[in-house]
Amino acid sequence: MRVFRRISRYIMQEDLLQPHLSVDEAMYAASQLKLGLNLDPKQRQATVDEILDLLRLKKAKHTRTEKLSGGERKRLSIALEMINNPPVMFLDEPTTGLDDLSSAQCFSLLKALAAGGRTVICVLHTPSARLFHMIDNVYIVAEGQCAFQGKGQEVIPFLEMSCGLSCPKTYNPADFVLEAACGEYGEHDVERMVAAVENGRCHRWTPDYQHQSPARTTSIDEDSQQVVECSDMSFNDANHLLKHDFGFALSGWDQFKVLLCRMLLQVWRDSSHLTLKLSLHLALGIIIGGMFYDMGNDGSKTMFNFGFCYTCIIFFLYIPMMPVLLQFPIDVKILKREYFNRWYSLGAYYAAYTISHLPLQLFLGTMYATLVYYLSGQPMEVLRLAQFLFMCLMVSLVSESMGLAIGSTLGIVNGMFMGPVLSVPLMLLSCYGMGSGSADIPILIRIGMNLSYLRYGLEGIIVTMYRLGRKSLPCPIDYCHLREPEALLRHVGMENVQYWQDAVLLIFSFVGLRLCTYVLLKYRLSSRKSIQAVTKIGQLVKTKFGSKRTKMSAA
Repeated sequence: MRVFRRISRYIMQEDLLQPHLSVDEAMYAASQLKLGLNLDPKQRQATVDEILDLLRLKKAKHTRTEKLSGGERKRLSIALEMINNPPVMFLDEPTTGLDDLSSAQCFSLLKALAAGGRTVICVLHTPSARLFHMIDNVYIVAEGQCAFQGKGQEVIPFLEMSCGLSCPKTYNPADFVLEAACGEYGEHDVERMVAAVENGRCHRWTPDYQHQSPARTTSIDEDSQQVVECSDMSFNDANHLLKHDFGFALSGWDQFKVLLCRMLLQVWRDSSHLTLKLSLHLALGIIIGGMFYDMGNDGSKTMFNFGFCYTCIIFFLYIPMMPVLLQFPIDVKILKREYFNRWYSLGAYYAAYTISHLPLQLFLGTMYATLVYYLSGQPMEVLRLAQFLFMCLMVSLVSESMGLAIGSTLGIVNGMFMGPVLSVPLMLLSCYGMGSGSADIPILIRIGMNLSYLRYGLEGIIVTMYRLGRKSLPCPIDYCHLREPEALLRHVGMENVQYWQDAVLLIFSFVGLRLCTYVLLKYRLSSRKSIQAVTKIGQLVKTKFGSKRTKMSAA
């Protein structure tokens, strides 16, 4: 079953594709991951073109996947899994969302793939009569039992013999047999159907496929045939096949490079997202900088400047986290498809995802922080500005990491609820108790304060602004109570705070949340339920459909 899981490919009902890649780019990246980097570029492109021509996608070669029609998206999903010639392909309702013509074209292609030496297994709901007769082996399930197994054309004689039901000539046989399986024509029809096929053990209606398959054209296909047909494979042989024939085509480093290039290209191609984020950072930077304009060096407005520092922390909490809560659950769906189909390892994907999003986030965060720092009138000193930028960017990275941890477990709706809800206590605890002694704070609140990474960011920014040898602030009025930097630090209870300690704790928070996200993704992708489901499917294929591979079956 370990071998079977490796050689099987699963095409989901929902066509999950990289939206900002063209058809050719998506196929080329998939060929790099599945065939390795040692293949000659001309030969690789020829392989891609051959598959696109077979699936009638040549005209859409340079079209982005987000602009493809439903039928083209479905054919591209199949093409992506055909690159390394898998021996077994599962398709979950491949005709969903397609019109009759597109469904017929899709089924014709699947029929051709099955004739080329693959086992194609589809789940279908009420196919048309035309599609129903194209299937080599139909497997109907009713009340958890096999109600029919055999050729699609044999359904009508089977119902006449087992239940005495005659299908009208103008009626779709698929609809008729499903209605019979649901008890529409008699409450005991299901029992009769199950008994007639002995719950799948009777192969009277199954076509005989003893003829030889067409000659194989690639060595990998011959190895696949061996894997499927050898039921007495030893443990060592299975491990050899897992490692050499059906392992990853690339090393982890090479996978990382290919995925990083693909992700960076998608980030650059998403022009609307880039424009929106750039405009948002500029607009909010001007607004917030205008609200606290020239207050950084005014002794009479020291607490207003404290509010400016707190506003920066809140900005770098929400702006990096909210887009992740929306986008990452979608990325996880694509990850599940590609990871399950053995494109790459989770470690390579996660490392590439982390690195690919850093440049844009660091650039936009630096732009915003520099803008508000200048407009608010903070001391124009290189070291002070560098420490301010570091704290802001670290808070931004930790916030994004928290969004990834939430998005890796929850869907979009639940994630968009949990993110802001968890942010509220973090904001409250970041400034709770400032100005009061630690002895006055309950122990549970103190524990929560130590867990709030926003508090470390706020402390780091405040210490940056009012230490490093800063002199007394100018006072434009008669008396300024907090014109001395140390006076403010004592007022908010930060006289003993050390910048480097807050920096180290933020780094630990970043690394900890990233590792937590990786563990959550690993658990989600390696769920025992998924493994058990694939194992049961493999047993069903072996028992019901035999070891012959030149056929297309539908359940």
